[in-house]
Amino acid sequence: MSIVVRTLSDQTYEIVRRRILTGEMPPGTAVRQDTIAAELGVSKIPLREALSRLEQDGLLSSYPNKGYVVRQASTEEASEVFALRLKLEPGAAAEAALKAVPDDHLRAETALAALEAELGKPQGDHVTCNRAFHMALVRPGGHITSQLVERLQILSERYVRIHLEPLGRDERASREHRAILDAWKAGDAARVEALLAGHIEGTLADLRQQLAA
Repeated sequence: MSIVVRTLSDQTYEIVRRRILTGEMPPGTAVRQDTIAAELGVSKIPLREALSRLEQDGLLSSYPNKGYVVRQASTEEASEVFALRLKLEPGAAAEAALKAVPDDHLRAETALAALEAELGKPQGDHVTCNRAFHMALVRPGGHITSQLVERLQILSERYVRIHLEPLGRDERASREHRAILDAWKAGDAARVEALLAGHIEGTLADLRQQLAA
């Protein structure tokens, strides 16, 4: 059994990240470092480390003499991130489906169950669980590919939250996820690739409409 040590920086990162992804800190919000540090009882050093990571995740922008601001969502960024996912993720999941063993199947089933549970909660962390499920479909395929896909998953997280806001989107996403997982467990690489590509393309199409509005 391994022991995971979470530093103050890690904990601060998770708290601020969650506030951004749940909309508690909406786009355009200035990050008041003194207030957050006092509220969380941390010094400026772990807070700055956390904010730097959030900037790398695409959630914050930093400006000279102004500090950090929560980034605005944009059609251009969503299009770029999801286009890159389309190029890499469906093929990676298809390849992983051919290499996955029963333990991998169990991990993916567990990840989907956790995602569905969070979708049913008013303030559930479905964004993190969505990433965990998608990564479970890719990891058996290879370490380097998984790292690249996870980076794109992190960059797309706030857009996943936006996409799931309209009523009924969570039900559609669950149906699509289940179909993808069933094909993945069956080792049907071609179907996995087609279903996952359609899932990503559909999400991007919805986002373009939402962000344009």
